[in-house]
Amino acid sequence: MQRRKFMAAATGLLGLSVFRWPHAPVPGRLEQGAAAADGRRLYRGADLAFGTTVAIQLLHHDESAARTALGEAFAHAHAIDRLMSVYREDSQVQILNRGGRLDAPHPHLLAVVEEALRLSALTGGAFDITVQPLWNVSHASQAPGERAASQALVGWRDVLAGGRAVSLRRPGMAITLNGIAQGYATDVAMTVLREHGVTDALVDIGEFSAGGRRSAERSWQVGIADPRDTTRNLHAVRLDGRALATSGDYATAFNRDFSRHHIVDPATGESPTELASASVAAPTAMLADGLSTALMVMGSERGMELVARLEGVDALFVGKDGGARWSAGFPLV
Repeated sequence: MQRRKFMAAATGLLGLSVFRWPHAPVPGRLEQGAAAADGRRLYRGADLAFGTTVAIQLLHHDESAARTALGEAFAHAHAIDRLMSVYREDSQVQILNRGGRLDAPHPHLLAVVEEALRLSALTGGAFDITVQPLWNVSHASQAPGERAASQALVGWRDVLAGGRAVSLRRPGMAITLNGIAQGYATDVAMTVLREHGVTDALVDIGEFSAGGRRSAERSWQVGIADPRDTTRNLHAVRLDGRALATSGDYATAFNRDFSRHHIVDPATGESPTELASASVAAPTAMLADGLSTALMVMGSERGMELVARLEGVDALFVGKDGGARWSAGFPLV
């Protein structure tokens, strides 16, 4: 399944930067763009991970060094995808789901599960990685009582996570990290780039993270898509050192009016009804990723109350009626 893609780099769609790539990123190709005033050149690389095309742009003096940094960043994204995919039978997530216990979890997986549980507590359960049984029946024909039986398996408090093992307390429980893993991969890729001495970069692994600037004159900028016409952008956003993630009702919708889609409220087993999309700017992409999913469930009022309490976090909400509202610090251009 192609993971949600609601934002587009401004260089491709919005025309907000000094250089526009002539086409979408091509996996396996290193592309060279405009030169900066200091002699560095803009490079863009792309690869396939998490069921979609992921891309990184960076400024560097040396093409070979840029290629090496990109390759290592993508390799880490692939490794995280292999660990956390619900579509790979050999992933650690699927091993946990089949047996209810995962011994010696990889540090990447443990870090994501522990953050997911923290977000569950923070959001009053609006974010819950144990909704996988509900996802399994949400897009299929349902026998009477099937949804109720699946919902009975949901409960983040029944996930136990520690260095020696991750376990699920009740038989039949299953987790999905689809609402947070790409954010984590985005953070890890940015860390890898910094370890290679890259100071100015834009990472797009389903969520966005930016370091430095696009040029001396321009910050990194992206667009937030119209939930009802994804070829059009509603807003331009300046990445001000924070990460940005968007969740919406239209990436995987099961009916034409978007009332049933891939995001479910753990408390009801149904898709939330108020919002078409929720975008979050946060200090890390993993936090932005998880919160954007949670805010879809919480709605704009509760969501606004939550982000007001969180340092460095802002949000933009688009209702199913097309109306938008955002917190005061949301980095609109």
